[in-house]
Amino acid sequence: MLATIKHNSKRYQIDLTQPIDISIAIDVNAQNVNAWYIGPPKIYPEDFEGKKIKVSEGAAVNFNNIEFNPHSHITHTECVGHITEEVHSVNQHLKRFFFLAEVVTIAPTKVEDDFVITKKQLQFALGNKKREAIVIRTLPNLSDKKSAQYSNTNPPYLLEEAAIYLREKGIKHLLIDLPSVDRESDEGRLVCHNAFWNTAGTLRMDATITEFIFVPNTVEDGTYLLNLMIAPFENDASPSKPVLYRVE
Repeated sequence: MLATIKHNSKRYQIDLTQPIDISIAIDVNAQNVNAWYIGPPKIYPEDFEGKKIKVSEGAAVNFNNIEFNPHSHITHTECVGHITEEVHSVNQHLKRFFFLAEVVTIAPTKVEDDFVITKKQLQFALGNKKREAIVIRTLPNLSDKKSAQYSNTNPPYLLEEAAIYLREKGIKHLLIDLPSVDRESDEGRLVCHNAFWNTAGTLRMDATITEFIFVPNTVEDGTYLLNLMIAPFENDASPSKPVLYRVE
């Protein structure tokens, strides 16, 4: 099934039968991805009058409870409410779900004891392209990203200059395969979150950050149509399922 979209007077063709899912699911039957110093997610059947509501144990249906934190356990999309005193809801502020996106691959560079993504790297990757979203795949890109235990590991992150560059370039949706765009321990300053959402000026209420994606190595750098799907949670962040479609 082919579809045609128009963006900035250019027309692109998309094959809707070839989706590329770049989300990481909650999987309690394996080692689940995790960050921010809390335990693993849980999925378990509800107990009613001492009986588990589970088909294999005689119930008519499976009826599971799920306990998780979107920031720690799953691909998630967050809005500025993640860092503001007033908890704005991503479900209220993400009103469009299709965006022209650029997939870029970046090897974080070492600065002192940290590995970081710089403004210069993003400038080189994006050039003069005008995109609504950027999807950042970091190197090395191994499948163990989908089960990594990030707490106390000081993962790579963006420098503040990089976040300012993306904001000034008009990028509204930033997707990355790391637990955060900021340093794991930065005394709560969250400089990249603040820079991208422009908390020192006019808040970018319709801008989002999506963390914990995984872009397979078979996906080439370039331009894609992004479908950024979220669950309808009235919260600063929601589990999300970003899907890419190749464009021609």
